[in-house]
Amino acid sequence: MNANTPRQDSAESGPEREHEQDVRLLSQLLSGTARDLPSGRHRFHKERLMAQIHEQAQQSQEGRTAAPVAPARTRRLRLPRLAVTLPLGAAAVAAAVVAAMVTNGAGGSGGGGLATGPALTTDVGTATTSGVPQLLDQISLAAAEGEHPTVKPGQFIYVESRTADTFVKTVDDKSSLASHELHRRQVWNSPDGTEGWLIDPAVNDSSEGETLSLPDERGNPLEAGLNHPTYDYLAKLTTDPDKLLAKIYKETEGQGNTPDQQAFTTIGDLLGESYPPAELYSALFRTAAKIPGVVVVDDAVDAAGRHGVAVARLDETSGQREEWIFDKKTHVFLGERVVQVNQPKGEGEDALMKPGTVTFTSAVITRAVVDGMKQTPSREG
Repeated sequence: MNANTPRQDSAESGPEREHEQDVRLLSQLLSGTARDLPSGRHRFHKERLMAQIHEQAQQSQEGRTAAPVAPARTRRLRLPRLAVTLPLGAAAVAAAVVAAMVTNGAGGSGGGGLATGPALTTDVGTATTSGVPQLLDQISLAAAEGEHPTVKPGQFIYVESRTADTFVKTVDDKSSLASHELHRRQVWNSPDGTEGWLIDPAVNDSSEGETLSLPDERGNPLEAGLNHPTYDYLAKLTTDPDKLLAKIYKETEGQGNTPDQQAFTTIGDLLGESYPPAELYSALFRTAAKIPGVVVVDDAVDAAGRHGVAVARLDETSGQREEWIFDKKTHVFLGERVVQVNQPKGEGEDALMKPGTVTFTSAVITRAVVDGMKQTPSREG
């Protein structure tokens, strides 16, 4: 998750021009032509970009109807240099955002209304390579023994989580760190990936959420892959660790700061909001054990405040460490976070991310198979 310093606003840049540039960037992101996209957290960062576009659009609208003042705004995402293919389910939401913004100009309330607070921070913690194979073997065994029902046609994979992040916010050309408050996120996806629903206040204008179903109104087809891991796609993957790792390297070639870091990030993304079949879920941890540079952090905390042990890897380019957090006794996956471990090189906004800054955190609260869209394990939708 390396970050580049964003372009400086020119004297002639105004709200409308920034809005047009953001819409163009998001359009490129949807079409797959944008090269400056974030590593890992593909879904989260793409949606945060949409929220920030909404916020800028709303402020632009207010600027045209109120007395001229220097608007407070959240600077566009700090985008690292790599190429990824976005999950198409999330892209369907983004396409609707672009269409609405083009139709309605810079107006609209947007989904970026979450309160912001100070930067999220933590103790960096000590990482060691000692015991990595043993821990991942224990996690793999626990994954194989856990309850893992098969998803049938007509059912949906439901994941409820808590997420938050730290970002650079600029007011009157002065930049500082801020955070989106911890919030609830709910996602439903059919096993073939063609039907889905998302409720997330960082993304959705409506508390009812938005559809992720495909093909969308523009006819975008479903293209399952590691960056859009449908259950049916995952069910066909090899469970041989060597072959699986080779496939991950091949399918993610050119992404991330290094092939090893991107492979680690890709597996981590599968632990979050996808639902790998039982044998594959166990195999993912044996596969991760083969990636160079994997370490153990004895104490890490997820977004729900639960302490656990983390399997982690440091991205030497960005200075950020991605951590997968597991219960110390049961070895059940709790969540993940990304921590700034080393001071970023250079000056500007990157330098604001001091060691100990938590740039992203999540906690999986519920993962289940349900019989209908917007149904939860506790009630009928």
